Amino acid sequence: MKEISVAIVEDIDQIREGLKYVIEYTEGFHCIGAFENGELALESLPESPAEVVLMDINLPGIQGTDCVKQLKKQLPGTQFMMFTVFEDDENVFEAIKSGASGYILKSTPSHKVLEAIREIHQGGSPMTASIARKVIQHFQKPKTSENFSLTPRETEILHLLAKGLFYKEIADTFGTSTGTVRQQIHKIYEKLHVQNRTEALLKFKGVS
Repeated sequence: MKEISVAIVEDIDQIREGLKYVIEYTEGFHCIGAFENGELALESLPESPAEVVLMDINLPGIQGTDCVKQLKKQLPGTQFMMFTVFEDDENVFEAIKSGASGYILKSTPSHKVLEAIREIHQGGSPMTASIARKVIQHFQKPKTSENFSLTPRETEILHLLAKGLFYKEIADTFGTSTGTVRQQIHKIYEKLHVQNRTEALLKFKGVS
């Protein structure tokens, strides 16, 4: 049976070495690299690609989602699975947008992690149950009118949010106060029926 090649990007030594041990000593898997930060992964993986990469989000230096974005451009055939403690909407959808095909929590038992690696290698999108529920709930939200009655200023604010600007930077752009921008963004969220920046941008992208 052909072994699945796996790489790990995780800054906590105990977790990284534990995963490496489980993968190395389980039939059908082979760990080709275990990196303590994204910079090392960016340097090594393009030269020695893995079929599946387990990626932490909260890394020192470059964050896991940004690391996935960069590696995905160079390694389109590699499957990336986020392996993290974070299960909030912002991180979940940021990971999906970055190119990750799976998202599991670090509390997942070892045998379930191995199952998830097999699943993603076979073309699936494994997710911890609580994460999958968030994604399903997001796409099951009732749709509103196509234009959402956004004003030109609100549309411009969304474009600035999409560029990653902070509230103060947006306020400086319009020559207004941070409080005013905060109120405008809150109104945008109400119109789009969302709760945060990621949901707003995902919905806006779908209708803009």
